[in-house]
Amino acid sequence: MDATMRHQTVLVVDDAELIRETVGMALGEEGYSVVLAEDGRQALDLVRNSDKVDLIVLDLMLPHLNGLDLCRLLRREGNAVPILMLTAKGTETDRVVGLEVGADDYLPKPFGMRELIARCRAVLRRHTRTQTQDNSAVLRCGDLCMNTQECRVRVRDVEVDLSPKEFRLLELFMRNPRRVWSREQLIERVWGPDFMGDSKTVDVHIRWLREKLEADPSHPEYLVTVRGFGYRFG
Repeated sequence: MDATMRHQTVLVVDDAELIRETVGMALGEEGYSVVLAEDGRQALDLVRNSDKVDLIVLDLMLPHLNGLDLCRLLRREGNAVPILMLTAKGTETDRVVGLEVGADDYLPKPFGMRELIARCRAVLRRHTRTQTQDNSAVLRCGDLCMNTQECRVRVRDVEVDLSPKEFRLLELFMRNPRRVWSREQLIERVWGPDFMGDSKTVDVHIRWLREKLEADPSHPEYLVTVRGFGYRFG
C-alpha cells in the first residue's frame, strides 16, 4: 500500500448507488477509509462537520446541490480539501469550469478503477507536498520563486522588486495554490480587518503584480481572475 494513502479518508459523492458503492469498495480495498454521500447537501454537511476528509471524489451531476456548486462553496469557505471531479460530460468546457471553481483533477465517465486509484494517489501526493511546503521559506511555482525570509522574488531568473503589500499578497497566493479569494478575503488577510479603503485596491495591486510577474499581463499565468468570485493563483 502506498504510504500516501495510510490513515486517509476519501468522501465519495455520487447519486448513482452502483457507482458510489463500487468506487467506495475499490478505494477501501486499496487502504483508504471511505465515506459515502448520495447528494451534494449530504456531502457538504459531512465535510463541514468532519475534520478528517483528505480527498473528495465528486460527481458533477448531483441532486439538490451539484458538484460545481459544492466545489465552489467549499473553496469560498476556505476549505482546501483536494477534489477529484467525476462527470459523464467530457467536453473541454466542462473540464475547464470544474478546474476553475477549484477542483484539483477531472476524470470523465466511464473510467477504469485502476485509473481512478492512480488519480487519487496523484492528487493526494500533490496535496501532501503542498502541505509540507506550507511553512517553507522558499516557495516555487513554474518560473516563480519566493524566499520569504529574505523577502526576495525571482521570475524567469530575474529578481523583481515588490512593495510590502505586493509581497504579502503574492505569498498568500503561493501558499494557497488554486484557492479562489474574494476581494474582501484578501483585504482581511493582507490589509487587515480595520482597513477602511476601497476594495478596488485589490484590483490595483493584482494589476501591478501581473505587470511585474507575468510574461503577458493580459493573459496571466499566475494571477488568474475567476469572474464573479475573485482571484486565484495558478
